[in-house]
Order: sequence, then structure tokens, then C-alpha cells
Amino acid sequence: MNTTPRGARRTDTTLSDGRQLIYYDPADAPVRVPLEDTRGLPAPKPQAEFRTDPLTGDVITYATHRNTRTYLPPADQCPLDASKPGNPTEIPDLDYNVAVFENRFPSFSGPGRCEVVCFTSDHNKSFTELSQGQARLVVDAWADRTAELSARPDVEYVFPFENRGREIGVTLSHPHGQIYAYPFLPPRTKTLMARAREYQEAAGSNLFADVLAAERKDGSRVIVENGNWTAFVPEAARWPVEVHLYPHRQVADLAELSVEERDDFAQLYLDVLHRFDSQYDDALPYIAAWNSAPVRVDRELGYLHLELLSIRRAKDKIKYLAGSESGMGAFISDTRPEDVAESLRKVGS
Repeated sequence: MNTTPRGARRTDTTLSDGRQLIYYDPADAPVRVPLEDTRGLPAPKPQAEFRTDPLTGDVITYATHRNTRTYLPPADQCPLDASKPGNPTEIPDLDYNVAVFENRFPSFSGPGRCEVVCFTSDHNKSFTELSQGQARLVVDAWADRTAELSARPDVEYVFPFENRGREIGVTLSHPHGQIYAYPFLPPRTKTLMARAREYQEAAGSNLFADVLAAERKDGSRVIVENGNWTAFVPEAARWPVEVHLYPHRQVADLAELSVEERDDFAQLYLDVLHRFDSQYDDALPYIAAWNSAPVRVDRELGYLHLELLSIRRAKDKIKYLAGSESGMGAFISDTRPEDVAESLRKVGS
């Protein structure tokens, strides 16, 4: 047991097959004594193969063992719930605040690592329904894992994210996210860093910082802001509902956020999520994707921010990637950024 740099209490243990499990509790919570995982699972044998596309330079990962992963189990058999007598799960304790463990069906391992982040033991909650304190604890867990995973020699990029909604492809309904610690730079990150490098050489300033400053000055696409963060619809949004959340200070990753910045993020993020769910009076399917600086290459060019993306283009309509998007990577949007921003401002007023 130890305390993370920003105050959460961390308790480490292992599952029966040797995978790591970490509990994160408030600093003033009772000391946790982890229960034993009694399932007697065999040692995992994930196999991942990496191939580089000669036409694009993108790394493609093949992880065929994931075809056997758990898929939409009944609610009373959810592997992310706390364990109950006679029903052991991935989390042996009878209750928890935030829990992080190595994915049993990882996209890659050996080089790199995949983890699952359970936001709460309450199966029926979503991130939107967390208290600000609980959301703040998740931020501490993300930050702690980012720091630890970034220190590994086989990791080049750390990517915390959440998929919500069956429309997105979620296979477990329990409120949770994941962390991919890539052994390579993902294609989007390579593109962003190349653009940031070109911009730095031409303008002498940081691309992301200047985008944030321009959005705050213009104001037409800003949704909400507080002392340390601003949420806005980007000028060239790709998705029907897309909001970016930026800290006002350039930091490389979650681990570099101050106490006050973490507090303000939790407040602002919950505000934005409530606006998402008020848009059509329904839980909006979304992907929440943390963009941070690479671990080693071009780290000084990165700027931590969260991109929140939804594929719902109307109350009863979903945007699917069609020929232009899937075949050419050229997005055609059915919604205008300024209109989306105005709508999200109104539902929060």
C-alpha cells in the first residue's frame, strides 16, 4: 500500500493467474486488506503480432486470442463487478472505489500493456453519474498509471480512454475504461506530432496552445470553462457531437496535472457529460480519448487534452463511416460545429 503523488491511496495485489490488480481509495478511507482471488485461473498466454503497412508506415496489431473474450454477459455475471459469495470476478473484494487490472484479453502484452479501469463498483452507474469526488479519484488513477507505464522501456505512448454504449461496440456494460500502453506511436499521434513540429518551426509557438487561445478568443464554439480548463467544439470537428477539453497550462500528460487542475477537470468533465446526455434526453454513446505527449519522441510538442466524440447525429440516427471516411479518411459531417456548440450551451443553461 502507498499514496499516489496527489493523495489517493493505492493498494497493490495480484490475481490468481499473476496479473496485477490495483485499488485506488480516498486518502482518508480505511486501509484496504485485499481479498484473495480464489478462481485458480491458468497463466495467461496472449499472443500478439505486429506488422507494418509498407504503404502508410502504420503498425497493425493482430491479437486473435481476443475473439474468445467475454461478450455482453448477463448483468449478474459481469466480471467487473465486485465479487460476491459464490460469484468470484476479476475484482476479489466485496466493494471498491476504483480498480485497475491487467486485461485478461489484451490487444498486446510483453511489449506494451493493456489495462482495465473500473470507475466504480456500482454496475448501474455511468461516469456521468459519479460524484465529483469519485470522478477526481479516477483522474488520480489515470495519472498514477500514466506515470508508471511511461517509465517502462517497452512503452512509447500511454492512452487512457473510455467507450460508452453498445452503438460504440462496448461488450461489458459496467462503467469502465481502458489504458493502452503502446509499444509504438499510434498513427494519429504521429500525424499530430508532425503537424505540431511543422507549426513550431513556422510560427515559433505550440500548435495546441494556439488552437486553444484562438477558440477562447472567438468564443462561438466554447461550451463551458472554469479556472483551469476550457471545453469547446473544434472548428473542424469530424464527429456529429465532438468536444475537446484543454487545460489552460501546457502539460505533457495526466501525471503532470496539479491538484487544482485535477479538481477543475473533474468538475468540467461531469458538466460536459451531463450536457451530452441532455442533448437528446438519452445516454449519448461516446468515446473519451486522452491525447498526451509521446513518452520519448517529440514530448515537448505534446499538449494533454481530452477528445469526447459521439456518433449520434440525431435523436434516432447514428453516423456510420461510409466510403469517403473509411476508404479515403475524408470526413463529411452532417452537423455544423457552431450549431452543436450552441445546442450544448443551451442544454446546460
